[in-house]
Amino acid sequence: MPDDTPRKNRSVTSPPSPTAPQDEERVPVPTPSPDDRPSANDRPPAGASQVVDAPNDDASPGGKHGGPATEHAPPDDSGEDAHDPSGGDGASAGGDGPGAVSARAGRDDPITAHTDAVAAVRRPEPRVPEHVRALEEGGGDPTPDPLLDMEQRKREAGADKLSPFGRPGQPLGKTHPFVFGFTAALGVICAWLLVQAVISARQVIVLIVVSMFLAVGLNPAVERLQRARLPRSGAVAVVFFGLVLAFVGVGFAVIPPLTEQITNFIDHLPAYIQQLGENQRIQELDRDYQVLQKAQEAVTNPNFGQSALDGVVGVGRVLLGGILNTLTVLILTLYFLSSLPTIKTFFYRLAPRSRRARVALLGDEILLRIGGYVAGTATVAFIAGTMAYVFLSIMDVPFALPLALFVGLTALIPLVGATIGALLACTVAFFDGMFTGIACVIFFLVYQQVENYLIHPRVMKRAVDVQPAVTIIAALIGGTLLGIVGALLAIPAAAALALIIREVVVPRQDTL
Repeated sequence: MPDDTPRKNRSVTSPPSPTAPQDEERVPVPTPSPDDRPSANDRPPAGASQVVDAPNDDASPGGKHGGPATEHAPPDDSGEDAHDPSGGDGASAGGDGPGAVSARAGRDDPITAHTDAVAAVRRPEPRVPEHVRALEEGGGDPTPDPLLDMEQRKREAGADKLSPFGRPGQPLGKTHPFVFGFTAALGVICAWLLVQAVISARQVIVLIVVSMFLAVGLNPAVERLQRARLPRSGAVAVVFFGLVLAFVGVGFAVIPPLTEQITNFIDHLPAYIQQLGENQRIQELDRDYQVLQKAQEAVTNPNFGQSALDGVVGVGRVLLGGILNTLTVLILTLYFLSSLPTIKTFFYRLAPRSRRARVALLGDEILLRIGGYVAGTATVAFIAGTMAYVFLSIMDVPFALPLALFVGLTALIPLVGATIGALLACTVAFFDGMFTGIACVIFFLVYQQVENYLIHPRVMKRAVDVQPAVTIIAALIGGTLLGIVGALLAIPAAAALALIIREVVVPRQDTL
């Protein structure tokens, strides 16, 4: 049946407070008067809580029944967190309500604590200039432009006494397009400048490399003298004096006879030209191509004197440059030879400490092989020049000493040097007579076989250990890059590279 009870007689029951049980009655605590307030000595310690009755109004957490409110003091230095009054259901009220239990569980959970800690650490928001922010918001007068106002510039940059130029911003990431593009462009520019510098200083670099190779080649002799209880400075002086004496001796042995024979050649030049004119083959060439007529026109040309003078000046310039380069090489060789241990130690220290000993052993072995190659090549060239001089003197070939010197110098060039020297010597011998020319050809063919299979293997047995194909390829590449000097230095460089590959690269690949 429907309830006929008047509406005003119905009892209005408030829902139970979630923070306080209904069956427990709390006695309200009267508010103390100003005279009854506790003094500073009577106050509870920090961290203690007081339970007071909240005002009995609708705004209280307990509605009309007014649940108790919990008042927490500020956290002390013990590191305990203060209770959050806005923690949710039951978190702000005393007792063991469900909200308080969940709040404590959330604080005790390590994952939740870690998440809260990460969320607390926020990245600083990017600094937006005030005048830009004012323009974006569209309100108020824009602040002065920092590029025009010094005070605004200092303010936005955060300049102070410790940082007069402002505080630096966040660094750009390595994958930032600007950083990548700038680094790539800078690398290309540096590489181009390095190539241009090497090309410009090519001649100086060649002199330095040649001097270093000579110093490494003379170092074994210096070390032998050191083992004989001679100081290194004294050993270097003895070896260098011997080198200079050898150069001077060669000069005194070659220059006077060479000057005499060149003078004799100039005196007999008309007779040689006449013999060429009487030669049947030359006459056929003259009938077909007018060789003699063109030669006569060139001699009678008014510009012939100037051309000849320019040629003489060019030859003098080349000779002067050769003398200066020789002196430069000798001086650099002296410095490199005297300070070679210091130079080696400096480069060895560039290696990591854990591998420095192995690098030193490999470096000493490489220098030993380079020194052996330089000394061995000089020995082979000296033998070739000596044998050529003996044979040409026996056959009474003109210009025997200059030709022998040329043969010895060209013997330093790998692969083709001996052939070049032999061709020039045989050509001059054929001018002296057919028999002399044929004998010269036979001599150089036989000597070349003896050198290839007897002299060279014995002299170079410990210097280089490179396959013949690698030797040819290295000489071709070195000759293309640096000419004759490149061909001379390519073989020991290939030997050093082969040693590094065999001792470093191959064992590392075997462990993979």
